Amino acid sequence: MSEKIIFPTILALAAALVSGTNNFLTKIATTSVGDPIIYTTLKNSIVALILFGLILGFKKWPEIRNATKKQTLKLIAIGIIGGSIPFALYFTGLSQTNAINAALIHKTLFLWVFIFAIPFLKERLSKLQIFGVAIIFTANLFIGGFAGFKFNIGELMILGATILWAIENIIAKKTLQEFSSQTVAAARMILGSLVLFLFLLVRNGSAVFSFSLNNEQWTWTIITSILLFGYVTLWYGALKYAPATYVAVLLVPATLITNILSSIFVTHVFDGRSVLTVLLYIIGYSIFIVSAGKIKNSNFLSNKTSATTT
Repeated sequence: MSEKIIFPTILALAAALVSGTNNFLTKIATTSVGDPIIYTTLKNSIVALILFGLILGFKKWPEIRNATKKQTLKLIAIGIIGGSIPFALYFTGLSQTNAINAALIHKTLFLWVFIFAIPFLKERLSKLQIFGVAIIFTANLFIGGFAGFKFNIGELMILGATILWAIENIIAKKTLQEFSSQTVAAARMILGSLVLFLFLLVRNGSAVFSFSLNNEQWTWTIITSILLFGYVTLWYGALKYAPATYVAVLLVPATLITNILSSIFVTHVFDGRSVLTVLLYIIGYSIFIVSAGKIKNSNFLSNKTSATTT
């Protein structure tokens, strides 16, 4: 397998690991803080500050300063469509449903990305890749602890957030052709945090400034902020070098990570279905990744040829 496939594959799978862990802990953090919008705004703002520091440290500011009007609009769209509205929807929905259901809905992301990537990015999957995806999707049906969807407002909000994030994938993939991954990630989190704060200001008025967290709430917020920072940077890094559909599929194992953590700390059950899920994931991803390496003109970008814009 060539290096140009291995590099984004490692980044995407690492992002899935971080995402699955963060999804599990975020359920606890959201419950601890109480108000999901305030929690989301604080968490995203912390990540935004870290990314802003990276922009200055890696001297990426000229990319933003020299951006054309069209490029600026793309960054703004990512901030609104990816960094604000879906976060509000997702974490409000998460406070009204369980972590496993939320993870399963969120991991339909690859299906929505696939639907949008066909007309807008001209991406395709080979028949063998589709077979691998079918096995992966089947594995999700055996997730331990999953008792079925409730089709309540919480799950619908998470679905809405997932579709918006799929749209963001398409916009981000195009934008990453013109900007570094750090710049695009910073635009997402900084602009998104500003929109969320403005929403809080309209909703709560000056009372938003008097809101305070105790030590436990700050601890959960900071931990999940660090994980979100890791996820965003790894995900955008992978998306820069690989097709959007490829990266989206590789994020699906986050559901498995969330399930394993739930089994260890919540349900205390890891049965035969869980073992079958793991085996199906291994088989599905082996087929999917290996077959991707055999596709000619598959839109993978070498990290060496693009080192100046990373």
